[in-house]
Amino acid sequence: MEDLRTRIARTLRREREGASLSVSELARRAGISKATVSQLESGAGNPSVETLWALGVALGVPFAVLVDQQANAPTLIRADDLSGVPAAAAAYSATLLSASPPGARRDIYVIKAEPGDARRSDPHHPGTIEHVVLISGRALVGPAGDPVLLNPGDYLTYAGDVPHVFQADAAGTSAVLISELR
Repeated sequence: MEDLRTRIARTLRREREGASLSVSELARRAGISKATVSQLESGAGNPSVETLWALGVALGVPFAVLVDQQANAPTLIRADDLSGVPAAAAAYSATLLSASPPGARRDIYVIKAEPGDARRSDPHHPGTIEHVVLISGRALVGPAGDPVLLNPGDYLTYAGDVPHVFQADAAGTSAVLISELR
C-alpha cells in the first residue's frame, strides 16, 4: 500500500500540472511557500491539514483528492495503522477513510484529538454538511459560535460552509466525520 506522503506527492503534482500551474503560482494562490510545495511534491514534506486545505482550495479540488488511495479493491484500514494528517494549531488529525467517488459527494474521516486548542475550520464549499459520531472521549463540535458537547455515541450534523470547530474535552477523543456536499 502506498504511504500517505507518496500519495500526496503524486496527487499534488498531477493536480498542479493538470491545472497548468507552476509551483510558484500554486504556492502564491495557496498562501504558502514555494519550498513547501516543492517538498510536498517530492514526498519530503509533512503537511498539516491547513496546508492541504489551502492547496485544495487553490487547485479547486476537495481535500480528499490530495490524500485518497483511489483503490478499486476492498480497502481495510486497521485502527492501529491510521496515518492521519495533523493540524498545525491543535492536537488533531484527520484520516480519510473513503473519498467520494465521481458523481457522489461525500468523504469519510476518522478524527483523533486531544484536549487543548480547538481545531478551527474555515467554511468549506457552499452546501457542505458535516456529520459527526463521537466514538470516544468528549468534544465540543459544530458551528464556531455555538458548539455542542458530544459524548460517545452522540451524533451531530451541522453546516460545514460556515466556520466550525472540533475541540477535545477528554484525552483519547475520536470520532467519525462525514463531509457531504449537497
